[in-house]
Amino acid sequence: MKKIIKNIDKPLFIITIILFMIGLIMVFSASNITAFMKYGASPYRYFSKQLIFLVVSFIAALFIIRFKTKSYGGIAWIALIGVIVVLYALLAYGSVKNKAISWLNIGPFGIQPSEFAKLIIIIWMATYYEKNKAKLDHYTVSLFPIGMAGIVAVAIFLQPDLGTTVIFSLLAFFLFMIAPIQKEIRSRILLLLIGGIGVVVLLVLGSGKEILLERQLERFDFANPCSEEKFYNDGNQVCNGYIAINNGGLFGVGLGNSTQKYLYLPEAHTDFIFAIIMEELGLIPSLGIILLYILLLGRIIKIGKESFTDRGAMMCYGIAMFIFLHIAVNLMGIFGLMPMTGVPLPFMSYGGSFTMTLVFALTVVQRVNVENRLQYEGQQKAKKSRKK
Repeated sequence: MKKIIKNIDKPLFIITIILFMIGLIMVFSASNITAFMKYGASPYRYFSKQLIFLVVSFIAALFIIRFKTKSYGGIAWIALIGVIVVLYALLAYGSVKNKAISWLNIGPFGIQPSEFAKLIIIIWMATYYEKNKAKLDHYTVSLFPIGMAGIVAVAIFLQPDLGTTVIFSLLAFFLFMIAPIQKEIRSRILLLLIGGIGVVVLLVLGSGKEILLERQLERFDFANPCSEEKFYNDGNQVCNGYIAINNGGLFGVGLGNSTQKYLYLPEAHTDFIFAIIMEELGLIPSLGIILLYILLLGRIIKIGKESFTDRGAMMCYGIAMFIFLHIAVNLMGIFGLMPMTGVPLPFMSYGGSFTMTLVFALTVVQRVNVENRLQYEGQQKAKKSRKK
């Protein structure tokens, strides 16, 4: 274990700890009013749960980081089949929460399997494409991961969870694009995929059925959320987010002094936590958090570039894209640049399933870095021995 700790990426670990500490503080600040006023619970309700998830995740990470990425293939297959079974079982037997059948209740905690599916598909596709590298000139071999990802995406879409479906699908597509497939094969498969999607859309339109629910379609009308017509309907949350951001100015109204968290923003500690951050801390510290995100993504990409294996590189790039998509989709929704989709903001938003997935994802990146360092040290020793 000492060798593993010695070879983890220290800057990435420090940035991770700083972001989680900021997130934990802001979860408490953004949620204490909701916990007390809405649920009559302790102001520490969400803070304590988030802390438990973090502690459990980091303990599990100490176990996960011991496994070599070479051994991930079999585990990823089991996890992928498991998550498919659970997702479809939820559709049949799950209970509705926030208008979606996305949650698996385990005692006082709710687990969202679709969050874990994002990391599972990254690891599975990375190991699959490396293992079958010599067979990627066959269309069936190259397309198989897209088919498996499609099965998962359909289950998530039917919950219905449009935001997670979009992110999951983009992740699978990105991993397909960076896989070691011949350019000619990839181009033909892309045309085939586009044609297939076009046919499905035409069939659905021809049948007269709507792909999206009415409440999902309403989200695409996200312009002018503060208008009189929208403020009391779909634009209410975004408009209150604008008010929070405007209140904050450059340096904020002070930690804990937000007014918008007094039930004006019903999801203040989850989807809209960055609006509370900007209100309480202000624009300058908020830009500091964005800078930390950029540094974090830069470290992950650097580790991917230094990987000696395709699987290591694909895992790192996939995890960087996973984090980036969550940041981009969440912030663009808050600033009214796209519809709100209920996507959590990495490190900041309250949520056990997403937090655990994020910790495990960063643990995989650290494991890749450990293997990079050990491989490099082995090569240097081999060079020295040859010179002697």
